[in-house]
Amino acid sequence: MDPIGPDRRLVVNLEGDDWRTFEVDGAPSSGETILQLDDSQPLGVGFHVYRMAPGTETTPHEHTGDEQYLVLDGDLIDHDGFAYGPGDLVLLRRGTRHNSRTVGGCTLAVHIATPERNLTGDV
Repeated sequence: MDPIGPDRRLVVNLEGDDWRTFEVDGAPSSGETILQLDDSQPLGVGFHVYRMAPGTETTPHEHTGDEQYLVLDGDLIDHDGFAYGPGDLVLLRRGTRHNSRTVGGCTLAVHIATPERNLTGDV
């Protein structure tokens, strides 16, 4: 086999400065950042790493496809009080409606196949 060329391999590190501000309906969302290598997908779709700063709460949303994530560090609490911690591997099925918050901040490795639907005004 031939060596893998730079046009075939992209590597960034979680400690780097490649993080982007997460967006909700095209607007920057305070306290939420994302590291996503595949720019052929919309931001937040496909595989990515997602961070929430301490005290951040997500916008209520509905999953239009299954979401899977691994909690790498920190704390995450869903609207119903269910708490996740480091090492938790989570599957939220299509149609799940929720929002999450963090007290001390968190980092998640995420895979979601389709964009979430913002529920602001619907709940």
